[in-house]
Amino acid sequence: MTAYLITGAKPYGEAPKDLLIRDGIIAQVGESLQETEAEVIDAAGLIALPGMVDLHTHLREPGREDAETVETGSRAAAKGGFTAVHAMANSSPVADTAGVVEQVHRLGLDSGWTEVYPVGAVTKGLAGKTLAELGAMAESAAAVRMFSDDGQCVNNAQLMRRALEYVKTIDGFIAQHAQDAELTAWETEHPAQMNEGRVSATLGLPGWPSVAEEAIIARDVLLADYVGARLHICHVSTKGSVEILRWAKGRGIQVTAEVTPHHLMLTDDLVATYNPVYKVNPPLRTEADTLALREALAEGVIDAVGTDHAPHPDQAKECEWAQAAMGMTGLETALNAVQHAMVETGLISWRRFAEITSTRPAEIYGHSRQGRPLEAGEPANLILVDPNARITITPENHATKGRNSPFRGLELPGQVIHTFLGGHQVLHQGELTISRSGRSAP
Repeated sequence: MTAYLITGAKPYGEAPKDLLIRDGIIAQVGESLQETEAEVIDAAGLIALPGMVDLHTHLREPGREDAETVETGSRAAAKGGFTAVHAMANSSPVADTAGVVEQVHRLGLDSGWTEVYPVGAVTKGLAGKTLAELGAMAESAAAVRMFSDDGQCVNNAQLMRRALEYVKTIDGFIAQHAQDAELTAWETEHPAQMNEGRVSATLGLPGWPSVAEEAIIARDVLLADYVGARLHICHVSTKGSVEILRWAKGRGIQVTAEVTPHHLMLTDDLVATYNPVYKVNPPLRTEADTLALREALAEGVIDAVGTDHAPHPDQAKECEWAQAAMGMTGLETALNAVQHAMVETGLISWRRFAEITSTRPAEIYGHSRQGRPLEAGEPANLILVDPNARITITPENHATKGRNSPFRGLELPGQVIHTFLGGHQVLHQGELTISRSGRSAP
């Protein structure tokens, strides 16, 4: 394994230090370090951060390889500065058995660009009727600890209670997609299309009310409290949801939450263009919601950033609004969006950035190798970022198969220059180099 001497980097944006990487770990951190056999990387002006950890990624494989594969999605993750991603269960077949989660786990190991952790379904086929094989998935080689029907809500309260009780026994947790099906007319011919409010009324599109999210969160934090289980809320999008989470955390309920980069930056006014790239679930909300989400993330009421990376083939987005698929890509633009919305606005420091994108999501899942501090003896999962770079978002240059980025054409700050996974350099000067397994990039 090659040794690397990183010189002049600023850990967490603070005082410059040298970092020596050897045998997969950070061997030394200090000033004027020397190592004759190491490859020297001049990192003057770059910020060193722990590798980012995404609790919410859609890799589509198996079954939807036209949209994404574990290989292409994990390459996108490496380019975006992620050293671990968690693959949601809504593949085809659904990841609701030990066999499917082990397949995704093996594909992640083979690709080697980032660590891939499968998320198991809560219910069989995401149908919300009966519990999936939670215990078998937990005991499989994938060692699943996070279970979610994301894309669908576990609407049945009794089933949600049973799921929370079950995962408590296997040291797991439920990640809920909070959406009341009846309030959003989800199982009808005319389901909600965007945020319910002034813009939806003007456009005449069926609205997705904020209370549809908030009602499920309120119910589920009470259930989690009642049974003493862990609950995670996916892609929080409303001001009201923030207040419920603040109340629940104040009571000591075991609830954590994530917010997406697009909900931190974009609002429902963009839907007036009828561009389906802005169609997403939960929908883009109002400016008041966006500001509340930013404040909650800075404060810690919202724990982490989760990309909800949702690639789609072109034909699923290049159509009329009502027929378009919901979802946006996010792995390769998360750092840019969060730097723009949170760091450049003065809401957080780079150290806090590391907490919400790496340390806290790793803690939520229970990782021992990810989200670790940049200190001697820790695993060498880290990134070097140029905070002064300004890049124009061009989806055609992305590693993901999806081109459905809502940030297309925007100039945003920041660029990941180097990514190290377990001591291997998988991204060099912004270009993918070798995988963890040592294969040359095509």
